[in-house]
Amino acid sequence: MTQKQNTLEATIESLSRQPETPPNKWAVLIINSVGVFMATLDSSIVNISLPKIAENFHVPMNGAIQWVIIAYLVAATAILLTAGRLADMFGRKTVWLAGLIIFTGGSALCGLAPSLGFLIAARILQGFGGSLVMAVGPALLTGAFPPQERGRALGLNAITVSLGVSIGPTLGGFITAYWTWRWIFFINLPIGILGLLATLRILKETTPRKESQFDPLGAILLAVGMASLTGGLSFGQDIGWSSPVLISIFVLAAIALLALPLVETRVANPIIDFSLFRNRVFFSANISLILSSMALFVVSFMLPFYLEELRGIPTQNAGLLLTPLPITIACVAPFSGALADKIGTRWLAAGGLAIACIGLICIGQLNEKSSIPDIIWRLMLTGFGQALFQSPNSSALMGSAPSNRQGIASGFLATARTMGQSISVALSGAIFATLGGAAAGHMLQVQQLTATQQAEQQHIFTHSFQIAFIVCAVIAAIGVFTSLVRGKEERRQRAAA
Repeated sequence: MTQKQNTLEATIESLSRQPETPPNKWAVLIINSVGVFMATLDSSIVNISLPKIAENFHVPMNGAIQWVIIAYLVAATAILLTAGRLADMFGRKTVWLAGLIIFTGGSALCGLAPSLGFLIAARILQGFGGSLVMAVGPALLTGAFPPQERGRALGLNAITVSLGVSIGPTLGGFITAYWTWRWIFFINLPIGILGLLATLRILKETTPRKESQFDPLGAILLAVGMASLTGGLSFGQDIGWSSPVLISIFVLAAIALLALPLVETRVANPIIDFSLFRNRVFFSANISLILSSMALFVVSFMLPFYLEELRGIPTQNAGLLLTPLPITIACVAPFSGALADKIGTRWLAAGGLAIACIGLICIGQLNEKSSIPDIIWRLMLTGFGQALFQSPNSSALMGSAPSNRQGIASGFLATARTMGQSISVALSGAIFATLGGAAAGHMLQVQQLTATQQAEQQHIFTHSFQIAFIVCAVIAAIGVFTSLVRGKEERRQRAAA
């Protein structure tokens, strides 16, 4: 009898040690797509409704109204890395659920906002929720899909991101025109509730909780540094780069971010695991992602000025002309990710960014006489290169991090992309304004000019536009180099996995 009991106990113990059945990878992909779609949609849907929001609250279009957009960006950027650390500590499902709840609740408060100040505060809350979702999403996919399918999963995720970005302006304009701006936030409620129900029913927690302490000082320094840097970059063009207020903001950011490694290397459980950067693939993929975002976001930022101010195209039609870029990315990204699973990421990432670099140079050559097909093929070329780079680079970044560091790796991915986009807006905007392009565009739009004056202002605009894109193309070229120097480590890691 004792022998049978021992055998039974040994069997039970053996079963208890077996790994938990992994969640259905396609269910995880769908759940992730719901959250990511909401977060990316909300970052692009608001811009077109700003005039109506300003009119509703009786405020001018400059000044405080800009915080409706900036507050979301600053709040999200401030805690992306902290969100990744929390996912590694408490589990990805827990942080994902918290993000969905906060984002959905923040959306409801935005739609109900009785004043501009209340709306801005609700946008901050919404940004915190969106940060949790965006930081955990890639880690969820990496955990659900086997290593040999990681690139394809991240490529499919890129479709969701592209759809959120491309649909946002068109959907926002339609909702604002036929209902009210408040519904651009209320639209998140049914999506968020469905996401919550699906998460509770389908998603399993496969990340073991770590018995470790949270690092509050590191989290505070990181939040202050990233929020100050993002806010300064966002408002630099408006308040002036030499403004004492802006300089003070950048000094605060520098102090916080320089103090961060001094603190993190002295605590047992840091917010940022700097040891990850000893991995050449992880370091290279992050640098390449920052550089690509700096280079490629110029298209989304600058091209509306070209279409509306130089060409005089109505806003709704200008939004449609921008869609070839995200549509191309959505079509190509899954295939580039699947190809990376088979042949590695190094040459795909470098080649894709090289193609995007050529695309940026081609877009910079547009002028007041360029045809619609000219605009479309240039956008498609750039989108093809971006998609060829994006999925393999993300796969390399996530694949080079240990399984118990996937949350923080996911946070780095989201932070690198957001910071690159913020720097892109500040850099290209400063170049364009300094060379006279912003003033020329304003004159072409609001003033009656003679033929000679019009030609002169068009020349100033196109020259400034071209230089901004050439500078961004140079940044993309540097990104090609950083993608190449990562070596072949990711192939060995993939084979070992």
